[in-house]
Amino acid sequence: MGDRMTPSPSEPTGWARLLRRIERWAGRSADAEDLLQTAYVRLYTARATSEVKEPAGFIYRAAVNAGIDHARQDRQLHDRFDIDHDGALLRDAAPMPDEVLASRQRLDRVREGMAKLPPRSQEIFMMHRLEGLKYREIAERVGISQSAVEKHIARAALFLTDWSEGW
Repeated sequence: MGDRMTPSPSEPTGWARLLRRIERWAGRSADAEDLLQTAYVRLYTARATSEVKEPAGFIYRAAVNAGIDHARQDRQLHDRFDIDHDGALLRDAAPMPDEVLASRQRLDRVREGMAKLPPRSQEIFMMHRLEGLKYREIAERVGISQSAVEKHIARAALFLTDWSEGW
């Protein structure tokens, strides 16, 4: 049960009142219910770290903000893909040619950087990143300590990050 100022989902009158306000703003009751639930989660999260003086206002504002975030994500999705009003994808989701070219150029840059690493660091880094092996597994396979594996991977990652910066 919520405090006097915070309508709780278990209190139908408070919940219904807020739901109607959100429905008027959102335009659809299904969306309003989701937004209101998201707002309650945000309220409980906020209360964990600070005092919320106006819980009902906080919930309404959080629901509106969640709606704006959702609309922004929808707009980005619609800008990226052709989607009809029923949500059907009309255009292929394949990356644009300029994105493919930029990715290839970044990959070439990383390959150049990998070639500059010592062979042992290359091997250990690839075992971790490409094969998904854990440090312990790499240490056993290569015959070195787990600490040495960590150092190889950290140095390789730092070098490649610096090497690829700006790409």
